[in-house]
Amino acid sequence: MFTLGPIGFATPALLLALVALPALWWLLRAVPPAPVIRRFPGVALLLGLKDETQESDKTPWWLLLLRALAVAALIIGFSGPVLNPQPERTGDGPLLIVADASWASARDWPRRIERMEELLTEASRAGRPAAVIALTDLPEGDLPLRSADHWLGRLGGITPAPWLPQADAVAAWAETLPSTLESYWFSDGLARDGRTPLLEALEARGPVTVFETETAVLALAPAQLVEGALQLQALRSPASDASEIRIAAIGRDPAGTERTLAEGVAEFASGESRAELELVLQPELRNRITRFQITGQRSAGAVAVTDDALQRRKVALLAGRDADEGLELVSPFFYLRQALGPVSELTESPSIDDLLLTGPDVLILADVAALGEVESAMVQDWVADGGLLLRFAGPRLAASEVSRDDEDPLMPVRLRLGGRTVGGAMSWGEPRTLRDFAEGSPFEGLRIPSDVTVSSQVLAQPDPALADRTIASLADGTPLVTRKFLGDGQVVLVHTTANADWSTLPLSGLFVEMLERLAVSTRPARPGADDLTGTTWMAERVLDGFGEVQDASGMAGVAGELLVESTTGPDLPPGGYAGPGGSLAVNVMADADAELQPADWPARVQVERGGALSETRLAGAFLGAGLLALMADILAALWIAGRLLPVRATAAALTALAMLTTPGAALAEDAVDTDDRLAIMAANNVVLAHVMTGDPRVDEIAEAGLRGLSQALFQRTSIEPDDPIGVDLERDELVFFPFLYWPITEDTPIPSDAALSRLNRYLRGGGMIMFDTRDAELAGLTRTTPAERRLQAIARSLDIPPLEPVPEDHILTRTFYLIQEFPGRFTGRDLWVEASPPDAELAEGMPFRSLNDGVTPVIIGSHDWAAAWAVDAQGLPLLRVGRGMDGERQREIALRFGVNLITHVLTGNYKSDQVHVPALLERLGQ
Repeated sequence: MFTLGPIGFATPALLLALVALPALWWLLRAVPPAPVIRRFPGVALLLGLKDETQESDKTPWWLLLLRALAVAALIIGFSGPVLNPQPERTGDGPLLIVADASWASARDWPRRIERMEELLTEASRAGRPAAVIALTDLPEGDLPLRSADHWLGRLGGITPAPWLPQADAVAAWAETLPSTLESYWFSDGLARDGRTPLLEALEARGPVTVFETETAVLALAPAQLVEGALQLQALRSPASDASEIRIAAIGRDPAGTERTLAEGVAEFASGESRAELELVLQPELRNRITRFQITGQRSAGAVAVTDDALQRRKVALLAGRDADEGLELVSPFFYLRQALGPVSELTESPSIDDLLLTGPDVLILADVAALGEVESAMVQDWVADGGLLLRFAGPRLAASEVSRDDEDPLMPVRLRLGGRTVGGAMSWGEPRTLRDFAEGSPFEGLRIPSDVTVSSQVLAQPDPALADRTIASLADGTPLVTRKFLGDGQVVLVHTTANADWSTLPLSGLFVEMLERLAVSTRPARPGADDLTGTTWMAERVLDGFGEVQDASGMAGVAGELLVESTTGPDLPPGGYAGPGGSLAVNVMADADAELQPADWPARVQVERGGALSETRLAGAFLGAGLLALMADILAALWIAGRLLPVRATAAALTALAMLTTPGAALAEDAVDTDDRLAIMAANNVVLAHVMTGDPRVDEIAEAGLRGLSQALFQRTSIEPDDPIGVDLERDELVFFPFLYWPITEDTPIPSDAALSRLNRYLRGGGMIMFDTRDAELAGLTRTTPAERRLQAIARSLDIPPLEPVPEDHILTRTFYLIQEFPGRFTGRDLWVEASPPDAELAEGMPFRSLNDGVTPVIIGSHDWAAAWAVDAQGLPLLRVGRGMDGERQREIALRFGVNLITHVLTGNYKSDQVHVPALLERLGQ
């Protein structure tokens, strides 16, 4: 293909005809030879006469230019001009299309699919076999070479993965490639190890072309909690001019609906690849955040999933009822407040009931001996459900009979009476230091300061299980911290006080570190592989390559050490994982210090920069312009010859121009009145209509909902509706529409008398109106809503028959699908239809009543069906319904109800006929 700047020509040889334009110019200007002059005496009689009409002996220059341009346009049009031509694969061997198909490719995946389609179309014309391979999902066995048409039909199933290609697997796969290939590599634009072996293997087998887009790669590092503020870092590649991005914090509101809870702007300085954002949020709001996302970016790398590291745990404190609080420094809570206050939400109360009502994660008892029977049972149930009970010893616990003969359920071990005192004037020894923490202890690896000593403690009774329950001990081997598990929770006892009376432990940083290791406060750092060895974690939510949250209920458990040792991959997709220690997030950008480096290809490799421009054929435009110029030439020639008046010429030119630029059908439509056009459109085919409310957003969703329902009908039934139409009750005729969807808002205007009369004629003539107040969620909290009151005001003047909730045997439950629920965006609340006749009874042998009396003229509900049906221009769901797979199931049932509804409108109650009973009974399993 010959190219000239951004324009290419499919048949450039035809451009040689442009050389003939000068000759054409000369021929058009040529005149006959001058005649021989012969004098004739009678010519004297003509002297003094004037010729009012003059004709040029030469063609005017502007007409010559018009003709030359017309011929040039035709020549260029026949030469096949193409704007932004893409290089054509001219080989005759197999074509291999390799795509990184990683999260970094998701940002402009449609452009990549478009280019793949162009390549496969060229290969199909040339009869070349082809293969399309995603490096994140390598095939097993030999390279799957198939016809190009085979792969064209399967491009829709190739999507980016939320991880990078595995270097070892790619290198091993490269060795299995056939000896001759022409390769086309769709790069994600990032530099990484493992590219070189594949590139060398492909170059050894044939030419290689690399495709990269100019769109920057954006990613989001995991959020960090620093001194109560959320620190977010965004990365980009390559670093370019200054720009800014918006980062949204997404979580669930108190009603459980996922929404944006906070938002901020991060600014990239010119030439910088990193931008920072700090968000200061209330703890209650911060604890609801499930992920952060760069607004407008569809990529798993642009999403950072959160876990317990960002959540301040709720800690409840209960001190002894007769504790001496006169001196602050001897208060059993003073050091706990200092250690936990900056990182936890503290709640203090003398009542166990009040503390448990706050839903704490940790309950701390400082020198509390015995609890009441009811309180003890409440705390036991709370611990068994996953709570952590942390107890500190003290004088009252040492002097009590708690856990002496029999182990108390809320104590990890049995205790000796009186305790132990060392290092005092009347003691038998020096204060004891701590022994190094044993392997397997939650405190393993913590450094013990030399000045941490214990002078008093409560002693544990010797017991076979004592060694297993001891997680910290003194140098002489006596237990200092013991623990036991109770249901899903645990009980921990520190055998010394929470203040400095019995030890110097609360005065040291070790005290804070031990509380952190017990998960009393917010997790300070990501746990290591040793901390997670032997545990199994279950995925709660995972991300796909586009950063969308997917249901993870079918995934197998993941070994704990893999969460920190392995990178994301098929066995470890990014998302949130739950395990014994709470929740842990796995993100694409696991390392906050990581950088995004652009790919650097060798100079020998041809790199195609696929920007936003795509190939556009211009032949039609040039040929049309040439024909238009020739038509103008005809009119101009007639005008010059005096055979066409100027006014007529102008009218003829305008008519010709309209014929070239407007289809004939459009001319006919222009002559038809708007109301007639609406009638013709609605009468020629099935058209679903919605009532215009005056609220642009409501009308937009109503139209999108009916469009989605029309598509479902087209795909699943023999009904083929046209595009939906919005009708104005005050102006449009309604008899052409079998179905009207009327969303009711609190501001919906009351129709005029003429419109109400039109509506009543519509209802009596067999039409159906679905009234949707769209407030089922609010209607469950109050008796009436503003939308319901407005509907009542509208319905007072309408001829509406008696209504009842849809009975189980109503025809809507089996018109096309067998269903018993009618959800939209919301569930619950009844659906009201025309009441059944009083004499309608079950006939013997039939599972439903015979109701062959027509179609219910009115359906009233509040489920917001249009929102559940709504699709965008690409046919994808427009609004979120429910959560995860349950939400998609709800959307599917909503569509099935819509199919049943329209089928009922068009066919009536024919499914109540006795002839359908055997088939329905078989489907019902009866």
